[in-house]
Amino acid sequence: MESIYKVVTEPGEHHFPQRAFGTGSSELQQLADWLRPEGVREVVRESTAQYWRPVWQKLEPQCQLHLAQAHSNRAPKGRKRDFEDAQRLVRRFVAGELILSFAPDEQQRLWRIMTRTRQPLTRHRVRWRNQLEGFLEESRLKLSSPLSDLFGSSGIRRREALAKGATDPAAIAALADPSVRASQAQLADALTVASPLIPQRRKILKLFLERLQLIDSQREALAKSVAECLREHERAVTRLAETPGLGADSAQQIVAEIGPRATSFESPERLASWVGCCPGRAESASVSRSDRSPKGNRQMRRLLNQAANAAVKAKGSVFADTYRRLVPRLGHAKAIWAVAHKLCRIIWKILHDGATYRERGRGPDPKAIHRRVSKMVRHLRELGYSVQLDPIA
Repeated sequence: MESIYKVVTEPGEHHFPQRAFGTGSSELQQLADWLRPEGVREVVRESTAQYWRPVWQKLEPQCQLHLAQAHSNRAPKGRKRDFEDAQRLVRRFVAGELILSFAPDEQQRLWRIMTRTRQPLTRHRVRWRNQLEGFLEESRLKLSSPLSDLFGSSGIRRREALAKGATDPAAIAALADPSVRASQAQLADALTVASPLIPQRRKILKLFLERLQLIDSQREALAKSVAECLREHERAVTRLAETPGLGADSAQQIVAEIGPRATSFESPERLASWVGCCPGRAESASVSRSDRSPKGNRQMRRLLNQAANAAVKAKGSVFADTYRRLVPRLGHAKAIWAVAHKLCRIIWKILHDGATYRERGRGPDPKAIHRRVSKMVRHLRELGYSVQLDPIA
């Protein structure tokens, strides 16, 4: 059941006509029909788990919707009632006391569903690969020793042959590509065991292979769907992918999370605050007791953390210089988080202003040179020298 209020404002007071609705299709249609004749233009909704979504989707075409975080509308202990909560929600919204969440439009929500579905598949794929490698080691098949890539074309053909019942090590070793550096004798030795795989182990190996094939096919299908949906924003994805630490996949996820133009965020500071990669402030008596970053969007925090760890490895980049300057004083984790903050601000600039990333870390920074020269000149003058700077042609 949903507790619904229409707010009728008069000087100095609010009137709350109230009515309860269910969340079925017909009842939601009754809700929309009830609000339309009254000229209701704005609706505020509390983000309670997933239950706010049907109401949101039904009212989205006709009203401006606001999604309030539930903890900003807490009731006094022991006094939680549905209708009273709705009244309090409206009063706090009018007073500007609610913390509103960013809810994207329907198209962007679809992008998020696809990218957030694909990401766990990648994690499951890595986990199942590790389990398969452990299973082969337990079966005394040392395939990972002669092959640098156990899941390359050679490794796949050999595992499929084992699952189908092949027992001759020399015949299985002959399935390897000519480019494999290991000799046929080494490959055959890795496949030689005291006793062949029993039928139960072959069934387990076959299940591993089927699961990996299913995950790969689903990841490929989702990747094609995401690319097709973001085709009109291909230039934004390309500009993001040119940034050190980012690629096509991570660029698509970022566009799905914050939009192709980041129009919902007025400044890079707003985006960093929403993501939760900026310093926080817990102030009491004019003293900040904690600078811990606030909780933000978990998907963006994960993406920025991974991208920052990759960006600091790009030799000569500004991210590598920032990390090298900060890590002795802050340590690895905080230095990476500072790089993630810088990366977040650059992402906003690329999407919101349509800028293109240009690497400036490979050469000396003109501003840094000017600051250093000014400092040296000031010190020399303090020592009593007259300094005149003549640039070298």
